[in-house]
Amino acid sequence: MTFCVGLTGGIGCGKSTVAPLFAEQGVTVIDTDIISHQLTQSNGAANGAIVQAFGADYLNADGALNRAKMRAHIFAQPHAKARLESILHPLIRAQVDAELARVYPDRYAMLVIPLLFSSPTFRARVQRVLLVDCDEEKQVQRVITRSGLNETEVRNIIAQQTSRTERLQLSDDVLPNNGELDELKAHVAVLHQLYLKLAKQNSH
Repeated sequence: MTFCVGLTGGIGCGKSTVAPLFAEQGVTVIDTDIISHQLTQSNGAANGAIVQAFGADYLNADGALNRAKMRAHIFAQPHAKARLESILHPLIRAQVDAELARVYPDRYAMLVIPLLFSSPTFRARVQRVLLVDCDEEKQVQRVITRSGLNETEVRNIIAQQTSRTERLQLSDDVLPNNGELDELKAHVAVLHQLYLKLAKQNSH
């Protein structure tokens, strides 16, 4: 079984900054968010089941998932989140497994899984957890800047995610990301060597 590192972190912590730095080292990076977007874009493989579960008005005119409407529905009806996940997660897992099958036995893969700690299936698939971490105020500002959401909306999203304290306790490695790219690159280089070593041990 391919040695997998789960890359996770709260919204706005910088997973999308860190993942390409590992890819530059030749690591296979599999982003579950990207897979999820592919599954729910126009004519996406998940859309038929989403329409059956939630109704056709949860798709845009182009046939892609209406993310804003679905996000609002999930906030209002917490059970809807589990329903959506029951559609998406098996499809995401199948895609992840297909991509992992192409990884060399003595290398490792990095799975980018934003909600790793609240997803037991994906948590069981990784041998090590790398947390990208930053303070909450920085999180809030980054998300406001990139998404156009207001502060209340961003703080509501953060409140629904695993708390920072719990994330720190549950992770094997912590990568601080408070804005210094050179520092981040240096940390990534060290972790890359560690994960290569662990992958080799795992393959024997």
